[in-house]
Amino acid sequence: MNSVVHHRTATVNGMDVFYREAGDPRAPALVLLHGFPASSHMFRDLIPALADTYRVVAPDMIGFGQSAMPAVDEFDYTFDTLTDVTAGLLEQLGVDRFAVYVHDYGAPVAWRLATRSPGSITAIITQSGNAYTDGFVKTFWDGLFAYAENPTPETEAPLRGVLTLELTRWQYLNGVADPSLVSPDTWTIDQSLLDRPGNDAIQLALFRDYPSNVALYPPLQQYFRDSQVPLLAVWGANDEIFGPDGAHAFLRDLPEAEIHLLESGHFALESHLGEITDRIRTFLARVIS
Repeated sequence: MNSVVHHRTATVNGMDVFYREAGDPRAPALVLLHGFPASSHMFRDLIPALADTYRVVAPDMIGFGQSAMPAVDEFDYTFDTLTDVTAGLLEQLGVDRFAVYVHDYGAPVAWRLATRSPGSITAIITQSGNAYTDGFVKTFWDGLFAYAENPTPETEAPLRGVLTLELTRWQYLNGVADPSLVSPDTWTIDQSLLDRPGNDAIQLALFRDYPSNVALYPPLQQYFRDSQVPLLAVWGANDEIFGPDGAHAFLRDLPEAEIHLLESGHFALESHLGEITDRIRTFLARVIS
């Protein structure tokens, strides 16, 4: 059955990269890129829901999930290097043209893939994956940008709070109309991986590199204008990390983009799997020949 999900590991640049894969290898490809502090586990239910029609590939980034977690003095944790590994995996798998579903950190990785190889992306689905400064909720982001600009023990301390169980649970439940729809396994699994020795240093390194993503926005927006790549936003209307203005901003450069705000928060897929799946099916059937 094409809906059966395989759990595999490839070696990319000498490192183990874990990924979930399902569907006919000859079908159009859909790559799912997770956010912080998650992994491909966030797509565990979406993958089989789409694999009857698409070849679905969902990797864990280096330092996340079941992929390798080299120490910060053994690997340069930047969004450029995370993209390099993702590109290497897709090359190994023969995935050279694909639609992409992005969430949070998955967005800047996808944006680099798109700007490096503009013809590779057939369509974009974004769930709280920003490409504009619109929607950055100040109460969440001001501390990160202060730390990135001036990393000191004083500016680092608030960021360590983001790595706690309290904040991980908050990311999943905040803004969700019916919290009973969100499995506690989500934040429990994510937190167990965040709590691995040395992972705090990895996350802090990525926090320091985050401004590089904002610097990418102007050429990315030019890519949007030039390519008019089909885009679907399925976004938590109550997301207090990337607010809904971040979803509406895509219309500035992609006037045909579809924007759907859901009564949910940052991890809208947990509470709105059925609606998101249906919208993806309708969208991809229309835009991918």
